[in-house]
Amino acid sequence: MRGDNERVDTLLELGPLLRSWRGRLQPADVGSPFGMTSTRTVGLRREEVAWLSGVSPDYVKRLEQGRANPTATVVHALARALRLSDSETATALRLAGHASDLRALMPRRITPSVRRLLDRFTDTPVAVFDAAWTRLDQNQMWTALIGNPRGRGDRCDNLVWGHFLGPPDRVRHPRLEEYRVSIVADLHRAHTQYPADADLASLVMGLRQGSEDFARLWDTAVLGEQASQHKTIDHPDLGPIELDCDIVTVQGAGLRLIIFTAEPSSAAAEQLRLLAVIGSQQIGRA
Repeated sequence: MRGDNERVDTLLELGPLLRSWRGRLQPADVGSPFGMTSTRTVGLRREEVAWLSGVSPDYVKRLEQGRANPTATVVHALARALRLSDSETATALRLAGHASDLRALMPRRITPSVRRLLDRFTDTPVAVFDAAWTRLDQNQMWTALIGNPRGRGDRCDNLVWGHFLGPPDRVRHPRLEEYRVSIVADLHRAHTQYPADADLASLVMGLRQGSEDFARLWDTAVLGEQASQHKTIDHPDLGPIELDCDIVTVQGAGLRLIIFTAEPSSAAAEQLRLLAVIGSQQIGRA
C-alpha cells in the first residue's frame, strides 16, 4: 500500500512540472496551428501540448492533475513537445515511474542542434526520425509535400509500419525491394541495440504478425543500409514531383533526417517553391 501512495505522490509532483514547462513556451516556438486568440494563457495551452505530443487535451489535463499514469513513450512525446533538456526528461521519467528504463530505452529526443536545423529549413521538406524510423517531428514543407499530419501519435508515424501495414502513401521508391531490405535492417539494428525497449519490441511483434513480407525480411536478417535516392512524390494537387532524397544520421543522438531537394531551375524546384507559398493548404480549396 505504501508503494501505491508513493506512486500517487510522484505523479502529483509531475503535474506542476508539466504546467511549468508548458508555461515556458509560446505558440511561435513550436509552430502551433491554433493561431492567436484574444484571450491566451501564458505559454502553451493544453490543446497545443496535446497536438504536439499525440495525446488528447483531456489526457494532458489528467496528467497535470496527477490522475494519469503515462507510459515512457508518452513521457518522451511530452518531452519533445515541451522541448525538455536531458535532465528534465530524466526527471519526468523518474516521476512517472520509469527510472529503470532510462538506459534501456531507445533515444527519442530531438537535440537542440537538430531542432535548430529543423526550424531553419523553411523552404525544404525535412523530417526527424529516431533509430527505428518513427517520425518525431517535421517542418511545414514536409507536411505540404508528404501529407502526414503532425501529432497523430499512431503506429503510422513509424516509417516501417506505414510502409508494410499502413495505407498507401505519396512516395514512390525506384528500387522497392532494396528500400524494404534497408528499413527492416535498420529496425533490426535498433531492436538489437535496445532489446529492453518494450515499445520497440511491440512494434516489431506487430509487424511480424501483420506482414508476411516484413516477417520474411526480418527472419532472413539481410543487411542493408539507407542510401540517397531519387524519389517521385505523387502530390494530389501538383502531380508527380521528382526529388532527391538524402538521409543524414546524427551520430550520438540516434536520429535521422530525411531531406527532399530539387535540382535548381527544374520543374520540381518550381513545385517546391509553390508548396512553400501555400504551406500545407490544399491548392484551389478553401
